Amino acid sequence: MSKDIKIKKGLTIKLQGDADKTLSNAPRSRTFAIRPSDFHLITPKMVVKEGGKVQAGETIFYSKNNEIVKFVSPVSGTLTKISRGAKRVITEISIEADAQDSFKEFGVLNPTASGAEIKARLLEAGCWPFIMQRPYAIIADTEQEPRDIFISGFSTAPLANDLDFSLHGKENELQAALTALSKLTKGQVHVSIPKSGDSPFKAMKDIALHRVSGPHPAGNVGTQINKIGPVNKGEVIWTVAPQDLVIIGELLLTGKFNAERIVALAGSEVNTPKYYRTRIGAEVSTFIYDSGLKDENVRVISGDVLTGQKISPKGYLGYYSNTVSVIPEGDDYELFGWNKPVFDKISTSRALTFSWLMPNKVYDLDTNTNGEHRNFVVTGNYEEVFPLDMYPLQMLKSCMIQDLDEMEALGMYEVAPEDFALTEFICVSKQPHQQIIRNGLDLMYKEIG
Repeated sequence: MSKDIKIKKGLTIKLQGDADKTLSNAPRSRTFAIRPSDFHLITPKMVVKEGGKVQAGETIFYSKNNEIVKFVSPVSGTLTKISRGAKRVITEISIEADAQDSFKEFGVLNPTASGAEIKARLLEAGCWPFIMQRPYAIIADTEQEPRDIFISGFSTAPLANDLDFSLHGKENELQAALTALSKLTKGQVHVSIPKSGDSPFKAMKDIALHRVSGPHPAGNVGTQINKIGPVNKGEVIWTVAPQDLVIIGELLLTGKFNAERIVALAGSEVNTPKYYRTRIGAEVSTFIYDSGLKDENVRVISGDVLTGQKISPKGYLGYYSNTVSVIPEGDDYELFGWNKPVFDKISTSRALTFSWLMPNKVYDLDTNTNGEHRNFVVTGNYEEVFPLDMYPLQMLKSCMIQDLDEMEALGMYEVAPEDFALTEFICVSKQPHQQIIRNGLDLMYKEIG
């Protein structure tokens, strides 16, 4: 039996350029890249050297701090380059793909196998990095058992991937993964779906189903955790993204690590925004230029516009990304923009702004922050869009002054940077909220563990 959850606080940002429900195969990428920076707090130790051949699913590096956490190649090919930055930190691993993939065989494993067998297979085949934990919003600790596992079956972010569409036809893989994950916790596997829609999770077994309604960030797994089962000190919960469930399920059913992604190419600067079938780490140019751009002065984002990462139009799809957003680059300035009525921007304030009169208007926003960084101004606006039962401003300030006791008391164990994307978006002080929270979580992990 499903449970209904209604989110009242938040802000839905409607942008031009939603991807049409049309799926095409992206042209085969010649090179693929894995960026260790996608795996927070992971120091890579290479297994394959430059010039080495790899199969899809073969280990290319592992975590220096935990050797059983492996990271595998999304394709078969030749590892052509290991790029390094300051202090010889590995920044990017490039793989020249074969014309046809050959897969490393791991063997079929029944999803009803024991938890120990499931865990060993996920570690061996490089699927463990798909499992994230809270506290700290990092790859899950292999030594801890989660209280519960949470999965958000939809996204409410601007221009987000419609998972009902992307997951269509993947019911068998999803069920296999959910059954397997249920063996890894003594608690429940909580899955949240929108109150309306045709989610493939509706008929799944071995889960606790929740129907969620409300504005963004209703689709954020952090919002759902807060309403279903908040994280207390000493507890650990896991989260897994739906498309990563498909990879886990296919591994169990076929014995192969298939790094396929259904990516939504969206944004006002795309001629024909739609969905593409590609792979983790592929060149985004393979499908961006297939759809075409309206202008050259654009911002390409691997992810959604609130939490994604800026990349080059010739860059690579992030390891966890299922959306590529393309919006205008905001590198121009508006004369007296601070001193005249605004009709073409979104604001929670009613001072010379009128977006509150047009709740259904679809906007064409650029990357301009419309202001400069300044000291925190206490406006009370954060609480209007922050649905978690916490004090966002106080939490941000406790992170900035590195007050661990205050951070604990305010509930830092439960949050991730993405939970503060909306407060950052409306911040009149232009403070980098997500980075502040990330720094605070890293400090807690270092000092408390």
